[in-house]
Amino acid sequence: MGVIIRARQFKTVQQHWKSAGSYSTLGLEIALSVVVGLFVGQWLDEKLGTGSVFTIIWFLFGLAAGGRAVVRALQRANREAQRAAAEAEKERRAYFDGRDDQH
Repeated sequence: MGVIIRARQFKTVQQHWKSAGSYSTLGLEIALSVVVGLFVGQWLDEKLGTGSVFTIIWFLFGLAAGGRAVVRALQRANREAQRAAAEAEKERRAYFDGRDDQH
């Protein structure tokens, strides 16, 4: 029994570290999206002599890409939370079904 509990604890800790790693890159992804958009826009403006038109457009593209990253992260977090809730409910039912059989 102790081995099973330790395996579950290890799995839980491993999942927490995996989640922390994937969510910690979110800020970097947002920042890089905006910065790359700005640089591409500025480069195009210099090459084409269009003032700041492309800088603004590509900055907005960068913001949109950052927003998309946030939406994807929230969707992934919701899926993980639903999966964890379903697993907890399954374990709870199994526990209480086992208790009912003993009485």
